[in-house]
Amino acid sequence: MRVVLQRVSEASVTIEGGKVAEIQQGLLILVGIEEADNDEDITWLTNKITKLRIFGDENGVMNRSIQDIDGDVIVVSQFTLHAATKKGNRPSYIKAAHPDIAIPLYEQFISSIENIIDKKIQTGQFGADMKVALINDGPVTVLIDSKVKE
Repeated sequence: MRVVLQRVSEASVTIEGGKVAEIQQGLLILVGIEEADNDEDITWLTNKITKLRIFGDENGVMNRSIQDIDGDVIVVSQFTLHAATKKGNRPSYIKAAHPDIAIPLYEQFISSIENIIDKKIQTGQFGADMKVALINDGPVTVLIDSKVKE
């Protein structure tokens, strides 16, 4: 699994002109799922995300997690995170999982974050054409790949 975490002061997802998700301070998480992903990837990744200290403390030092600040979360599926650009100019998405594999893992990923932070999170809609808006706070953007674990 690959994720792009963006610390936001606000974010929203709109589908067909209607807003389906909207948060203030928290994380916008773009998640890409590949065929090889499994429960271990979800467990490692959700623990890393929910404990990652990227929010400022009283001294302005990034020393607080999403749990520490009781922040909100939006998760958006994004298969293009697995784009391969080695050959030519048209990205290949051959590593991205097909929906029959990706959807259950995506839903499990969401549930796992909700269980850890003990809060309902908002989402986009898997496979939909979404308009994602955000104000990146910092800006702080972090890339994490569960296969690389860094």
